[in-house]
Amino acid sequence: MSTPTDMPITFDEVVAEFGDRFSVSERVLDPALRIGNGPVRLAARLGGLRMLRGTQSFIEAPSPRHAWVLDGKTIRPLPQDTPDLVAEVLEGADPQDIPFALGVRLTRELNDLIQVEADQEVFRPGTVAADGLGSEMSIPGLDAKLFPYQARGVQWMWQTAKRTGGLILADEMGLGKTLQIIALLMMDPPPDTAPALIVCPTSLIANWVREVRRFAPSLTILVHRGAYRAGIFRDLQVSSVVITTYDTMVNDIALLSSLEWSWVICDEAQAVKNPESNRRQALATIPRRCAIPMTGTPVENTLLDLWSLIDLAVPGMLGQRSVFEVEYPDTVEAAHRLAQLTDPVILKRRVVDVAGDLPERIDVELPLSLDDELARQYELVRQTTLEKYPVAGALVATLQLQLFCAHPWLRSADDAQGDENADVVKSDTVPLMTPKMERAVALLREVFINRRKVLVFASFNRLGDLLKEAGHDLPDAWWGAINGSTAQQERQAIVDEFSSIDGPACLVLNPRAAGAGLNITAARIVIHFTPLWNPALEAQASARAHRRGQTEPVTIYRLFYADTVEQVMIERSAWKSELANETVPVAIRDAEDLTRALQMTPNGKSR
Repeated sequence: MSTPTDMPITFDEVVAEFGDRFSVSERVLDPALRIGNGPVRLAARLGGLRMLRGTQSFIEAPSPRHAWVLDGKTIRPLPQDTPDLVAEVLEGADPQDIPFALGVRLTRELNDLIQVEADQEVFRPGTVAADGLGSEMSIPGLDAKLFPYQARGVQWMWQTAKRTGGLILADEMGLGKTLQIIALLMMDPPPDTAPALIVCPTSLIANWVREVRRFAPSLTILVHRGAYRAGIFRDLQVSSVVITTYDTMVNDIALLSSLEWSWVICDEAQAVKNPESNRRQALATIPRRCAIPMTGTPVENTLLDLWSLIDLAVPGMLGQRSVFEVEYPDTVEAAHRLAQLTDPVILKRRVVDVAGDLPERIDVELPLSLDDELARQYELVRQTTLEKYPVAGALVATLQLQLFCAHPWLRSADDAQGDENADVVKSDTVPLMTPKMERAVALLREVFINRRKVLVFASFNRLGDLLKEAGHDLPDAWWGAINGSTAQQERQAIVDEFSSIDGPACLVLNPRAAGAGLNITAARIVIHFTPLWNPALEAQASARAHRRGQTEPVTIYRLFYADTVEQVMIERSAWKSELANETVPVAIRDAEDLTRALQMTPNGKSR
């Protein structure tokens, strides 16, 4: 028999109307709630628990408002106040539309009023759920072909965001988290009245702008940063996407909290894992319909890192911090218990998990932005060099600008030579942690936490020392270097040691010294810290890891400052790659590239 929800609600009423057609039991069953997936968010089903031959069964009531159940041909009562208990436990929420955070909290906390359990589907890990989705999708306005795992990821995020109000995108580096987020935004482009807010480190502003313009040209962009940023909230409601930095977000929190955002995306979200930081506290106050922290390392030091990110994505899901720290100490057992709750809102896939979807080599260009002070100093280097060398000024200036982009502390003994042995002269006015150094350290952090090996190619030998100094708080790892001063007979021994290390390792190489003859397939992450004028030399360097014997896809990152000499070098490399096997000498573009290199300015305008 079906039991429509419009049947009498109380036990006495249903017995009076239907008691002549069914058996009636006077034994009151213990009530219970089952939490499952609803039409949009979660839904609660009320029922009674009956023990028969040692097995407990759940007998569902017509609705959470009914104080009885139909067990076959028998009407069985629930406590008369059960509907009131349900309303109290659900804190007034619609039983067919329960916030995800509330549903999870009810299943993890002991309840004296009524037993609450969750369907297995509610706690299905995000990675497992995504694997079951389609491998192809078409998104109007997206100028990109998604890999199958990316298509599954976007579909999962779309479904999960509607159900939970937030999630964590924790795919490993190289899997295209940025593209997946852009594709997600294009599923339903944000209106100007409620744009998407992307908060990221300063060094990633240029990359976000570049990727949005490349893959979703119909989305309008506003960069909220610097002296000319918006002054009132209506000045923010002029584009689909607003991009800002963590520091600007803290300074302008009153402004950014003045409207409801359709999405709040937090890139490199490990920057807000400390719940006591100003960044984290400010971010939590921004009204949003959905939040997505992005990080390849959601747990870096303690389980509190994960609480902080989950509480941003789905506020209240893991309860109060003080209670959480008692319930989930930093133990393996606690981590496993916590994962059962958090895995449903985390998408974390490794390269090895989706290797079948990937090409053998993944090239990632990472444009960076010089901050205002470094941009001013960049201009000063160009101006003073051109004045000092009126004849050979163009060539010398490009060499000095390359040196400056590598790191402002580097000084060459001869201005006119690209000296790989450039010395380090520390400065009180320029910090060690430049935008490029910050990005490199962030990449290394994820590599080391995941116990990977990485090759870093840098044209100036002392950059390895600076990188190690900047990464002083990184997880323990083996460090080595090969450059022009490394004896030929010692180089293979260094590679062998790097390859045999059981754990994370970083090998810093000068491409001129290590661009040939070495086979370093133990690494599948390559970082080009400095571009090269000769694309063939860079390709040869990358081939140290991407060659026969490598069993996993190799991800190659190129770090460069946008609108500087480095961008010209990157574009020169892309031009040569487009020619494929054509025997066109690189030198035919020398004059053109040299001119463009001197016209580029860090504010994005040509001289």
